[in-house]
Amino acid sequence: MTVSQWADDRLYLSPEDSAEQGKYTSARAPYQRGIMNAFNEEGVEEIVVMSSAQVGKTLIFKSVVGYHIDVDPAPILVVLPTVEMAETFSKDRLAPMIRDTPVLRGKVSDAKSRDSGNTIQKKNFPGGHVTMIGANAPAALASRPIRIVLCDEVDRYPPSAGTEGDPVNLARKRTITFRRRRRVALFSTPTVKGHSRIERAWKKSDQRRYNVPCPHCGHLHALRWENVSIIDDDPATARMVCPSCGGLITDADRMAMLDAGQWVKENPDSRIPGFHINELYSPWRSFAGVAADYYAAKGNPEEEKTWWNTSMGEPFEGVGEHADAAELAKRRENYDADTVPDGVLTVTVGGDVQKDRIEAEIVGWGAGDESWGIEPVVLTGNPADPDVWQRLDELLATARFTTTDGRVLRVAGCCIDTGHFTQQVYEFATPRASRNIWGIKGKFGPYPVWPKRVTRSKKYRGHTVRLIGVDTAKDTIYSRWQVAEGRPGYCHFSVAYDDWFAQATVERRVTKLDKRGNEVRTWVNPPGARNEGTDCRTYAYAALQGLKIERRLVLAKRSVEAAIEPPEPSTAPEPLPRKPEPQPPAPRQRTRRVAMTSSYLSRR
Repeated sequence: MTVSQWADDRLYLSPEDSAEQGKYTSARAPYQRGIMNAFNEEGVEEIVVMSSAQVGKTLIFKSVVGYHIDVDPAPILVVLPTVEMAETFSKDRLAPMIRDTPVLRGKVSDAKSRDSGNTIQKKNFPGGHVTMIGANAPAALASRPIRIVLCDEVDRYPPSAGTEGDPVNLARKRTITFRRRRRVALFSTPTVKGHSRIERAWKKSDQRRYNVPCPHCGHLHALRWENVSIIDDDPATARMVCPSCGGLITDADRMAMLDAGQWVKENPDSRIPGFHINELYSPWRSFAGVAADYYAAKGNPEEEKTWWNTSMGEPFEGVGEHADAAELAKRRENYDADTVPDGVLTVTVGGDVQKDRIEAEIVGWGAGDESWGIEPVVLTGNPADPDVWQRLDELLATARFTTTDGRVLRVAGCCIDTGHFTQQVYEFATPRASRNIWGIKGKFGPYPVWPKRVTRSKKYRGHTVRLIGVDTAKDTIYSRWQVAEGRPGYCHFSVAYDDWFAQATVERRVTKLDKRGNEVRTWVNPPGARNEGTDCRTYAYAALQGLKIERRLVLAKRSVEAAIEPPEPSTAPEPLPRKPEPQPPAPRQRTRRVAMTSSYLSRR
């Protein structure tokens, strides 16, 4: 009996996790049979499934578990990205299947019975057990031998399970003692092209795609997004086009095509079965529905990434990896610092200190983090000279921006990099903290843009610094360079911008190995290239996040009250904070004691 035969004969779907509860039949989604039966292929030790959502991936996952509980008992390990997800899978997916499938209910003890061996994360049955763990729990990945390892959503696994190394390799090592009887299966929707764990595994596999015959000419082909025809961007007109005869294929044709379909290897030299399937095959999705989701995501890089990953099951080539200065320059609009568009609700500044100048950018922000580049500013002069800092102070304190609807805004926050002329930056920023002027230092890696805690400088005592996640900020900024007009996060620029665009797009994101040998992605600047545009925009964006977190700024559409204005600057000089003078200890208070005499006790 194969896994698909077992599922057709004995599996029941539960109402908690299926819209079609009751007896399972693979005729509803025939492509599932090939994936299930790969677990029964002779000589197979590893299976790879790169898929979209809505194709029954979890059902296949559960069918393999149920088959081995009932027909081929073995120790089974199910690995989810986190411990919490493992517990959710156990309670919401596995437990209902055991309850509603009679052959399983009799083999897995009732969780309520004494000494049942049935817990949330481990369920015993005759001849084996199924244990569910999180990839973020290294201890759980390094214990007893396992014959069947099922890894779900591997692209969401951490790069390393603590200090132990890659979670998939740790789980794979648990199967060594079983040799050819072992099965290691990797399931996942992919993430970013070139950095996806499931994509790397898929490329090593025999790369099977489900080919279906055209109802007009019989030509076998895979269903791909590039073969979908849409008229005038109307999702309702979505049809599949046969790549051979050009005939239009509708949703009504799909079931007969799926019944006659077959898995075809595109890399037959590999001995690893690998499967790719997308939502265009799903009987629960229409071509029009998939197209509607595409147009809803179009223009927003993050939403587009989600669509390609979860609808097409394809790794996404991140648009944030690079940007085109010429295309960005086409966005310039006819406004200036004196009159800014009425969408601007608050204004921030990012400052970058160089050896002979301070560069800054003034940015307006609106609802959905839509931005308006107001003006790049260069204050020439040696930063060791107080004069250049005086000019920066005047800019931040006196600049006024009038919107087209009559509101007047001032600079609400500013971040200045402390990497150069550190002492001077601290002496400028510390006494002006009440005006939301912050000294910052970039922190490379997957860290939040704005830190939870303020860091006190050890070298420059009496000063504080915010460690901002510059890689995370640049990810967002470079993605927003690609956002289409009218979408949340779109970036506008005034006519004051010129060669700034080359500086703002010069950086590239590359993959490096960290000290532990894990792949990390970071932004780098080509040697000798100027990148002040990128840095200033990064710091202006960080200042916006600082206002949101520390001042609870909320940018809602047409919400004028949302734009927080800093307090009016004082005309008096703002000295650096000093340590408080030590105070003499307070005189010790004497406590009056009451004698516990017999007369006193009698009165009590």
